[in-house]
Amino acid sequence: MSEVKAELDQLMRVFLGAFTNAGGGRPDLGAVREVFIPQGMIIKNVGDKLVVYDLDGFIEPREKILTDGTLTEFREWEVAERTEVFGSIAHRFSEYGKSGFLDGVWFEGSGHKTTQFVRTPAGWRMSAMAWDDVL
Repeated sequence: MSEVKAELDQLMRVFLGAFTNAGGGRPDLGAVREVFIPQGMIIKNVGDKLVVYDLDGFIEPREKILTDGTLTEFREWEVAERTEVFGSIAHRFSEYGKSGFLDGVWFEGSGHKTTQFVRTPAGWRMSAMAWDDVL
């Protein structure tokens, strides 16, 4: 179980780290495709606005704002998590923080993510994620 938990922890670190452009670094949004199955789904459920993305639909606008100067010094990190593993499936409920400059204005925020994982022949991968932000 601890080996599985360590693998799931690493997938989450890679996912969150994919968006980091703090300290002049470049985001690595290709990492999102590495940690998700190709059919992965990511859902934004903030306020009364539900948006469902496939991987490309999620990555493309974020790659733009993280590289064109719109969103700078951005980072996101997990504050707390609860992970449950059931054979070849797993679920994680996370609390996270985030910060950066959006259009030159500093912000800090937080939120929650729910992430589903599946064990594949290539190892554990994310299959779905949904989030709700608090700004």
